[in-house]
Amino acid sequence: MNIFSYQQASDATSAITLKKAGPAAKYLGGGTNLVDLMRETVEQPETLVDVTHLPGDIEQRADGSLLIGAAAKNTALAAHPAVRSDFPLLSRSILAGASAQIRNVATVGGNILQRTRCRYFYDNAARCNKRQPQAGCDALEGFNRYHAILGASDACVATHPSDMCVALVALDAIVHLQGPTGGRSMPLSELHRLPGDRPEIETELQPDELITAIEIPSLGFARRSTYRKVRDRASYAFALISVAAALDIDEAGTVRDVRLALGGVAHKPWRATKTELALKGQVAGTESFRAAAEAELADAVALGENAFKIELARRTIVAVLDELKGENA
Repeated sequence: MNIFSYQQASDATSAITLKKAGPAAKYLGGGTNLVDLMRETVEQPETLVDVTHLPGDIEQRADGSLLIGAAAKNTALAAHPAVRSDFPLLSRSILAGASAQIRNVATVGGNILQRTRCRYFYDNAARCNKRQPQAGCDALEGFNRYHAILGASDACVATHPSDMCVALVALDAIVHLQGPTGGRSMPLSELHRLPGDRPEIETELQPDELITAIEIPSLGFARRSTYRKVRDRASYAFALISVAAALDIDEAGTVRDVRLALGGVAHKPWRATKTELALKGQVAGTESFRAAAEAELADAVALGENAFKIELARRTIVAVLDELKGENA
């Protein structure tokens, strides 16, 4: 690990000032990802700006929406009564994401900005365009069981590791940002980028910009929602496939509305808009669920070792929607 200086910010303004002043500076939340990357010399910041003292409150508004400070701990968010009752898919996604010890330290903002767990990204002896632009991608012909089937490119097939982000994307979450030129907001679904030919540029953040809060709009039928994670072992493993979904069915058994997002399939949390569009107005049932899943996965491209993920994603989508249909009955 390289030598670095440490600064502690008291608010967003001071954090931005400290980061601009520090050479090769990085924001530090819980450090559960950044410190690992520093240990492996993938990240080599000369200055760390601690942002854990920024607001971490979780506010339930009168209209049913939530405003979550970026410094909120994952454990606190998963355990919040409003999250558990109104947005259970979010609570379940966080609890599926890591050990209790990590959740106690990790911040919501840091979770959103964590980097891929691709083994070639972590291995300095391997070729990785994300770590070293134009170096090549050893995952293309290497061990790629965990890699992307949607939205990938010849430059990068890594996947985004966050479980929480999959649920947040399904919930139309909005990210509030602050930077040297002021504040702005954007849908979380637009924050992360697909790799294209520049996989080293992972988000739409501007230089020195900081996540300050996450807003979840009110969504009444999100009370009937869930998160399912399929992985190689029952705990502390990243998703092969995950599905976050909420389903609203009317008295006649027709899909009124649906939210669905996938994890473990792409460089970013994947909003399944084709599935959603295919389902609205259809009679809820296994056949319509399967057809909607196939619409989303029609463009999936398999690598040498992950072709199974296409069928696994299809079956998981159907199983989750069948489960929610039962809850709607």
